[in-house]
Amino acid sequence: MGSDGPHFPGPEMNAINQSHMQEAAHCGSDTAPTVRLMQADDAHRWDEFVLGCEQASFFHCAGWKEVIERAFGHRTYFLYAESEGRIRGVLPLAQIKSRLFGHSLSSLPFCVYGGIAADLPEAADALDRAAQSLAAELNVDYLEYRHLQQQHPEWPTKDLYVTFRKDIDPDEEVNLQAIPRKQRAMVRKGIKAGLLSEIDHNTDRFFAAYSASVHRLGTPVFSKKYFKLLTEVFPQHCEILTITKDNRTVSSVLSFYFKGEVLPYYGGGNASARELAANDFMYWELMRRACAKGIRVFDFGRSKHGTGSFDFKKNWGFLPQPLHYEYQLHRAQAIPDTNPLNPKYQLMIKAWQRMPLSVANIVGPFIVKNLG
Repeated sequence: MGSDGPHFPGPEMNAINQSHMQEAAHCGSDTAPTVRLMQADDAHRWDEFVLGCEQASFFHCAGWKEVIERAFGHRTYFLYAESEGRIRGVLPLAQIKSRLFGHSLSSLPFCVYGGIAADLPEAADALDRAAQSLAAELNVDYLEYRHLQQQHPEWPTKDLYVTFRKDIDPDEEVNLQAIPRKQRAMVRKGIKAGLLSEIDHNTDRFFAAYSASVHRLGTPVFSKKYFKLLTEVFPQHCEILTITKDNRTVSSVLSFYFKGEVLPYYGGGNASARELAANDFMYWELMRRACAKGIRVFDFGRSKHGTGSFDFKKNWGFLPQPLHYEYQLHRAQAIPDTNPLNPKYQLMIKAWQRMPLSVANIVGPFIVKNLG
């Protein structure tokens, strides 16, 4: 942890425990939940809790600690609340300290969902208090929770983001017919173009398609190391689907499978992808393959209001669901606004689009690691 960081359990943990002793007694427990930092030998039971907790998402998995530390070099604080020897709640946190984009403690950067996942109200409250205390001790600009459901109505929030989630039917044809007519025509266009899909077992073709795509958008790219780590840390949950035409890569998507859901998380294509309807075909192929595996939910992931990504997902018949990104301000006077829609970043985006792709792929990871 280092001498400059918070130590758990400590005075702040004890204060939380005392404040909840009475409530814990009403739940049949002799002691209130104790908040601790996850250690290496806690990871297995942490993940067992995540698998069984309805509030927990893939982004609550213990492996994100290793990914964030090794890929980006950020300090993490994975807190869990324990009562009578059982984990009753988890809160993965990471600290980003950047001269350009500020100093934050967030659950969880680089992840669309996060925040507190608990099966006991006292555990959730103990984790919340611990995180707020940690944020104060670290002297951050703000503490951020990325919840699906609102937790702190008194905190400032961002209403910029939504997610798109939909149940999928066990019958492939039912899913195809559920896609609105115009979008279904695009899927059929990709099929008629002779596109093929295959599972990739390394990140090379995916990274080439993804990096080219984000470069055209003027967005810094993640490092290739990051994607390799995702496949290594989450081998049972991470899968790459690549679309080809005449043995040439056209598009590719990296998806997460977890608790009966599939989430296409990073995707992109080369310059010919639009003409061939490759992205339309790619997401249909992902849905079709997921259906065959018995997956119940297709999670199209996060998008910003007013973007092409937002419109694309609506065209598939998915309805937007608000995401509740809540902020407790500490040193900051206002919530952060580092998204590409901010007018002050438009010149930077245009300059990035003119940069050679090879240079962008070298410089990009040093910038994007501080955005979270």
